[in-house]
Amino acid sequence: MVPTKRFWLLLALGIPLAALTTALGQPFVAVAYDLLLAALAYASTRLAPPVSNLRLRRKFDPVLSVRVANKITLELHNDGAEAIKGRLRDEPPPYFEASQREFSLNLEPQGWTEFTYTLTPPERGADSFRGTFLRLECPLGLVTRQMVLPSEEPIRVYPNVLKLREFDLLKQQGRLREIGIRRSRSRGLGSEFESLRDYSEGDDFRKVDWKASARRGKLIVRQYEQERNQTVIIAIDIGRHMLAEVNGVRKLDHVLDALLMLTNAAALAGDFVGLIVYSDTVRRYIPPRKGRNQVGMIIEAIHDLIAEPLESDPVVAFSYLASRWNRRSLLVTFTDYDDGDRAKNLALALGPMARRHLTLVVRVSDPHVETLMTTPLAAVGDLYKRAAASLILDDRKAASAILSSSNLHTLDSEPQDLAGNLVSFYFNMKSRSLL
Repeated sequence: MVPTKRFWLLLALGIPLAALTTALGQPFVAVAYDLLLAALAYASTRLAPPVSNLRLRRKFDPVLSVRVANKITLELHNDGAEAIKGRLRDEPPPYFEASQREFSLNLEPQGWTEFTYTLTPPERGADSFRGTFLRLECPLGLVTRQMVLPSEEPIRVYPNVLKLREFDLLKQQGRLREIGIRRSRSRGLGSEFESLRDYSEGDDFRKVDWKASARRGKLIVRQYEQERNQTVIIAIDIGRHMLAEVNGVRKLDHVLDALLMLTNAAALAGDFVGLIVYSDTVRRYIPPRKGRNQVGMIIEAIHDLIAEPLESDPVVAFSYLASRWNRRSLLVTFTDYDDGDRAKNLALALGPMARRHLTLVVRVSDPHVETLMTTPLAAVGDLYKRAAASLILDDRKAASAILSSSNLHTLDSEPQDLAGNLVSFYFNMKSRSLL
């Protein structure tokens, strides 16, 4: 029972009444007034509609996506014969950002209503809804009756799986550029003939069909379908270097979002996709397979990954992979290297793989470091910050040069561009038939 403003106002009116009746020698009148007011308040709670007539259903995706707004819908049904008015408050985990937590409630008998809000989880993991709280208006408006609907429910927060839906939709509409993915105009040099078309500037002369060109009196090129059944293997370093944060989010989380986009793109292209996770030893390994079910398996394998305060051993990881898979693949390694020594160790581990596989090393760059190089110097401290940023950038460039000299491709991208640049690289390699 929660008193309303009306109750407190009526109780306050008892103060001058008590002063007056006391002066008249009848103080019991004020006491009777207060007792009557309390009795009316208690009686009104007994007349409130029973909560047993309410049915609540909460609808949301089986898994929520981290750091994006997820839609939550509450359906409330009134199976009773009385109207219900009041306020409803849903209780997700307190550290989740909710667009709205409280709603006005006005339910007719045998009616239902729907409330919608968004929930933004700050990190991956498991948690639960605490329940749904109601404050129902009681007759006379003196108090509200507070109760809890048993709506506790577990929540699982994964990397940004909502982005996969956007990718699928934009791919169908041919609008992948809107999320930063660039596809080559070339249809590739695959082995399966698709069609003939007029030559356009920039086409490869190897695709010219000279017989068709002679018949038509102009250059005609052959189009081939990009090859399918190729292999993409994704390696994730979860060692101490992935504990670093960029824009307040750990590098590992940025990596997992980009990884899902690449996995989904490869699955839609009909390619095999595999996964290996390592730090000082191999933590998880999923052999390459085709299909959307494989995407689901990879999502389940990575959703609870946590970077560990350990030094990674890529030699152990890629020796393990080499003993289990030798078919030529695109090997994408998510890691971090910020000095020459670490780059040399990585080149030593990936060098043997690069002889057989097309190998790409991906790392997340910090836009704040680039910003420091262009920020005007307003104080002595700014000069030191720029000098530190310059040293960091020089070390990272030197490390990239070491990997490039070892026949390894590198991709250094800021978080907002990482997924788009990665999938663009994959499409480019397929269009050039490098796999």
